Amino acid sequence: MGMCNCRPVGQSRGVWGLARLALAPGIWSCQREGILSGGCGAESYSKYLDTQASTMVLGPEQKMPDDDVSGDHGDSPSLGTLNPAYSTSSLPRSTEHSQEPFTTYFDEKITIPEEEYSCFSFRKLWAFTGPGFLMSIAYLDPGNIESDLQSGAVAGFKLLWVLLLATVVGLLLQRLAARLGVVTGLHLAEVCHRQYPKVPRIILWLMVELAIIGSDMQEVIGSAIAINLLSVGRVPLWGGVLITIADTFVFLFLDKYGLRKLEAFFGFLITIMALTFGYEYITVKPSQSQVLKGMFLPSCSGCHTPQVEQAVGIVGAVIMPHNMYLHSALVKSRQVNRANKQEVREANKYFFIESCIALFVSFIINVFVVSVFAEAFFEKTNDQVIAVCRNNSSPHTHLFPDDNSTLTVDIYKGGVVLGCYFGPAALYIWAVGILAAGQSSTMTGTYSGQFVMEGFLNLKWSRFARVILTRSIAIIPTLLVAIFQDVEHLTGMNDFLNVLQSLQGWQCLIALGMSFLDCAHTYHLGLTAQPELYLLNTVDADSLVSR
Repeated sequence: MGMCNCRPVGQSRGVWGLARLALAPGIWSCQREGILSGGCGAESYSKYLDTQASTMVLGPEQKMPDDDVSGDHGDSPSLGTLNPAYSTSSLPRSTEHSQEPFTTYFDEKITIPEEEYSCFSFRKLWAFTGPGFLMSIAYLDPGNIESDLQSGAVAGFKLLWVLLLATVVGLLLQRLAARLGVVTGLHLAEVCHRQYPKVPRIILWLMVELAIIGSDMQEVIGSAIAINLLSVGRVPLWGGVLITIADTFVFLFLDKYGLRKLEAFFGFLITIMALTFGYEYITVKPSQSQVLKGMFLPSCSGCHTPQVEQAVGIVGAVIMPHNMYLHSALVKSRQVNRANKQEVREANKYFFIESCIALFVSFIINVFVVSVFAEAFFEKTNDQVIAVCRNNSSPHTHLFPDDNSTLTVDIYKGGVVLGCYFGPAALYIWAVGILAAGQSSTMTGTYSGQFVMEGFLNLKWSRFARVILTRSIAIIPTLLVAIFQDVEHLTGMNDFLNVLQSLQGWQCLIALGMSFLDCAHTYHLGLTAQPELYLLNTVDADSLVSR
């Protein structure tokens, strides 16, 4: 019969044990030996979890009563001293009623309808729908659109498989983030606050903030360009940058009208993007066989440095670190009883289904953009574009150098070229889509920043104060470029920021991975002051980790 050997992570074997000791001191690891022979049964493991929970809540010198089948209580031995960072002082104070920590994010929680033993319910799916679509906004921000059109113009359909692969990997990461929020009742930043020592925690926070500011700069750039295009140049780029300050606060007032209305508004913006970019797709009529070939045949014949750089940019544009923190927090907006194993599994299932639908929609929209520019502008020269624009009396002919070099496009030039080839309607519809992308991602970026700051630093800021800070940092360099440089330098910042996002991705993987791999089961923290309800969660969370 095998034994269930539980010990602190500092006693784990090998390099992995040392890494876990460095990154998460005081967190307990359970090495389950003899699993196949049934040596680590649910009953014995549950007693270990009960004992650990009492140590975390009551301290090493206190004991928590142990329930037996009859309901009598017995003594449980203490597990020893934990890291002071995880003492009871860092846990939420007791309240008369059970409540989750930091519930100030949402003024309301969506109630899930009850149904009799249904394997699948559209009513429940509808109740869980919302967080996944808000999360998918990050896959449709101006940085993604810039990456998509560059991919199509530089490599044609050859990099569609990279977009598909990055979206699938992003879905898996979002799945982990959502499950973390559902099972523990804490989002990723809150888990990091409890799990990591101060120095690693501050480093992680700074890295995430850098990613959020970079994403915010892309949103400002995209919105400013869209406003400039829609105003036919009457509003200069720097004016569009300043307008984005005001409209952010206007959209924040949507908070006052309820969570479901806010989610509906985001759904409306996603619909606008689907319709506008779908219109461009239908207008250009790309080769469907080339689209499918580029999507499902992973190859890139004849690719060189520009194509490789673009592939890296696609990954950085799709897998955005702060989006994991956002999704793990948004799932807390649904009323889920985490003490009920069935409800937790059900929530995980419906959130995953919703995420699949949301990211499928975002993937199709991205494919629209890549395919439009791959079909219409791949290997086109500046001379060809200038000739078409002059024939259509376009006022933007001066944007393109008068030579026979390969055409280079960005968000601004992309709209101009679409207008030259397919009429003014294509230009304005493109600008509306870019504006919708910029405004929707502005809102989700604000939420991400608030969750990250409050989670890592346990610092409460209003959303307005958070917007002022983040938007000020993002606008200052963007405004300087818009005033003293041209649109080409402004849009060129998008490419740099996409690469920056790809370099930031590792820190989120570390945070997510360590949160899941520290023990075979995720844990509850901060449910109530009653020790019995502080038990570590024995719910598998759909076989979260098996060791």
